[in-house]
Amino acid sequence: MKGIVKAVCTSPVKGQKQDVQKAFLKKEWGIEGDAHANTWHRQVSLLSYDKVKSFNDDGAGVSHGDFGENLVVEGIDFRALPVGTLLKCGNAVLEVTQIGKECHVRCGIFYKMGDCIMPREGVFARVLEEGHVGVDDIMEVMPAKNTEFTAIAVTLSDKGAAGQREDESGKVVVEMLANAGYKMADAILLPDDQKQIQDTLITLSDLRQINLIVTTGGTGFSKRDVTPEATLAVAGRIAPGIAEAIRNHSLSITGRAMLSRGVAVLRGDSLIVNLPGSPKAVREILEYILPHLQHGLEVLTNKTNECGGN
Repeated sequence: MKGIVKAVCTSPVKGQKQDVQKAFLKKEWGIEGDAHANTWHRQVSLLSYDKVKSFNDDGAGVSHGDFGENLVVEGIDFRALPVGTLLKCGNAVLEVTQIGKECHVRCGIFYKMGDCIMPREGVFARVLEEGHVGVDDIMEVMPAKNTEFTAIAVTLSDKGAAGQREDESGKVVVEMLANAGYKMADAILLPDDQKQIQDTLITLSDLRQINLIVTTGGTGFSKRDVTPEATLAVAGRIAPGIAEAIRNHSLSITGRAMLSRGVAVLRGDSLIVNLPGSPKAVREILEYILPHLQHGLEVLTNKTNECGGN
């Protein structure tokens, strides 16, 4: 599949952008001079020209860049692409990292039309190979590699989020999952706030399509420990065997494991597993469950139909 670049938009401040016709895509950064460029997963935003045109046909009257998008491309339905899809434009190569976005504040476009296409039609990408991109350039869609599962560590800690405690357990998760062959996304540190946890888990599973989401912390008896409740609230299905196995294994080490309320659930193609906040416990549990999670994810994502085996 190929498309044609119709606009290249940038802005030195976040918000609406202006069509500058041509720009430089910097590796692992984004468009030079654009406010959204950074070392994160949303370096470049893209919209389908065809979806913008259809929206304007209904009377929206928006110009390129009004949604805050960087690249407008005709002939490619970005919303239909899976995370991991590669987009090649000249020497530059982008990797799709997120489908859609959450708008926490309604924009002028929404108030005028009662709708905004960016939350559902916009996609985000990181720059794998740098190069110039300009109007009338050809953009080619290349299949996602799908050679490895993606994973992320989400640490829930009021003190950690406030900068009063270093996130040691999250570091253990990142280290062990990376060594196990998972493609790691940037780790996240959040306070023990149930709504914020739920919103983050939804974004990670639905928009970023992360395969394995491992949380640490917030699984005990404290009134601020709400990780299991937040996880169950976003679950499509539960995976009780994982949580049961974790507690059973941990009880062979310490009787206090019976006080852990962690759960494991499935949402779409994502597996979410709650672990305690102790770095020692995290390491012991991951050593025990990691050899078995790979097969579960293969079944979940239709990479194998076999549920048997040892």
